[in-house]
Amino acid sequence: MPDIKLVIEYWMLLIPLILHIVGIVFIFDAIMNGRTSQGTVAWVMALFFFPYLAVFLYLFFGARRIQDYAADHLSGTTDIHHLGKRLRQDRKLFDLMESGTPQIDVLSHIYHFPVMKGNRATLLIDGQATFDSILEGIAMARDYVLVQFFIVHADDLGNRFKAALIERARAGVRVYFLYDRMGSFGLARSYIRDLKAAGVHVAIFRVGRGWLNRFHINFRNHRKIVVVDGEKSWVGGHNVGDAYLGKGRRFKRWRDTHVKVEGSVTLAAQLSFVEDWHWACGQLPEVSWAPPPAFGNEPVLCIPTGPGDLVESCSLMMVQAINAATRRCWMLSPYFVPDVAVIKALQLAAMRGVDVRILIPAHPDKRVVWWAAHSYLAEVAVAGVRMYTYQEGFMHQKVFLIDDCLAGIGTANLDNRSLRINFEITMVFTEPEFLGKVEAMCRTDFAAAIPLTTDDIYRRPLVFRLAIRAARLFSPIL
Repeated sequence: MPDIKLVIEYWMLLIPLILHIVGIVFIFDAIMNGRTSQGTVAWVMALFFFPYLAVFLYLFFGARRIQDYAADHLSGTTDIHHLGKRLRQDRKLFDLMESGTPQIDVLSHIYHFPVMKGNRATLLIDGQATFDSILEGIAMARDYVLVQFFIVHADDLGNRFKAALIERARAGVRVYFLYDRMGSFGLARSYIRDLKAAGVHVAIFRVGRGWLNRFHINFRNHRKIVVVDGEKSWVGGHNVGDAYLGKGRRFKRWRDTHVKVEGSVTLAAQLSFVEDWHWACGQLPEVSWAPPPAFGNEPVLCIPTGPGDLVESCSLMMVQAINAATRRCWMLSPYFVPDVAVIKALQLAAMRGVDVRILIPAHPDKRVVWWAAHSYLAEVAVAGVRMYTYQEGFMHQKVFLIDDCLAGIGTANLDNRSLRINFEITMVFTEPEFLGKVEAMCRTDFAAAIPLTTDDIYRRPLVFRLAIRAARLFSPIL
């Protein structure tokens, strides 16, 4: 029988050696695939000098792109590649495409899908209006329903949502339900069993394929999409749960925005869902790609973004939107942890004389992220950017308004996670009447806010000022 003491000593020598070797392997990976020199240097130093902790952190947070997801789109051999290429070349869709303004035409190159005309957009302010509209739309589905959310709770709203999907499935409508593994980690298994028992097709969005990639929990599919019959779609900030109706324990007021779009741009939202579904389970859902009828005359652009893209598409979208501003740039986001490109764009816009305003919550749901947001105030305020804090509960909407020419509503926050790590989707609008409604909504929200100044930060206790600087160190994963 081996000496226990010798065995322990053997493993105490072997484990550090293994971690150092793995650390060196990860150093090569960081050098070859790092997005920024600062981040790469940080990982190299940590992996070389502190591999005992850094190796495990790199497993979870080191990757910055999903290589396999991008490869699916580049290979030219997958079903989803052929589908996307065929749609973009479909002559039947040409009548639905519109050349927009220069500001939005640049944005259309991000997803390589054009501005689509013949749409009607409905602004949905807060949870009651949003879920009344979504549940009504699901109840009217004749052929199929596509549902994708980051977070789903098995509470009163979640069970109402489940019942609506089950009712349509039992009525013979094809129902596809996709949720993120990390966002809905606590979702009860019985919830999924009930859906599957009723005939609902269910898939979980897991980030990595293969044994090693299973540890990459840093990536999240943050999209919220509902599509009915390829004609109507819903996109915005709400997840499924009572909290999004203002019935949570922490916040009695939950300020959020969704949008319902009827018309041709739904095909772009549907393609985004199909790409994610194909990644999740390797299959294509049975949907229609026939051009839908014209519901209105509004041009709309759909921009899905994510870490599988060849460029940092969400950051590019935000920078282009800010750079397009000549008079007004209003950005409303629950989290403000921007990358360098966005900071520079905001500073330059303010220096051009643009009315640049950032609205964040006064009351945080994630304190570290909220602290980090405060650390950027002095950096943007010195150029003339004004930051406001929303006072009435928690503000979770993701909205931007540029002059009188562009408005964006979707799932992307102004943080590094949305800009580089998460899968997101944004609808961009140019129709003046709809932009007027967005402006009125934003003015109401700013009226419920107060300015945040650098003096407000300096008056806070030293421990708070230390906290916001320390929180900023975690910006790349916030």
